[in-house]
Amino acid sequence: MAVYIALLRGINVGGRNRLPMRELVQTLEGLGLSRIETYIQTGNVVFQSKGTRPLELADRMSAVIHERHGIRPHVIVLKLGDLERAMVSNPFPEAESEPKTLHLYFLASAPTNPDLSALESIKQNGERFALVGKVFYLHAPGGVGRSKLAARVERSLGVAVTARNWRSVCKIVELARRSN
Repeated sequence: MAVYIALLRGINVGGRNRLPMRELVQTLEGLGLSRIETYIQTGNVVFQSKGTRPLELADRMSAVIHERHGIRPHVIVLKLGDLERAMVSNPFPEAESEPKTLHLYFLASAPTNPDLSALESIKQNGERFALVGKVFYLHAPGGVGRSKLAARVERSLGVAVTARNWRSVCKIVELARRSN
């Protein structure tokens, strides 16, 4: 059985799209997934599954959540190795000491025509970014909530994304390694 990580976008944020993690786990068990664990309430799920591709798992998870809870979250499924490579490929290792300022945006697919110049033109407060494969790294020392760049990432890349700060990525990898 392989270890996977599902990142759900848009659940339990700002009081909208409420989905208790216990209910999410029960829903995913119905798909035949095993050893399901969650990290915080914003849709980080570690699980085991055999013989299924990540994109297929993401589609099935989104569909069953919609069917049972009326919410259709965008789901990105990664293998543990994908997340570990994203950590190793971090172009801003010095930012790891302030984990809330470093965000990794996981992309549904590799962008075919990203508009990085648009993002470059709105950088502020020492912000830096890099696109490495299917991961967009953003170091926002002034805070991601105030960042105009952070708000434009998905539109500029032209693909669906979901972001996690460095602390969350580290905790999710730790949880996935224990599940392995």
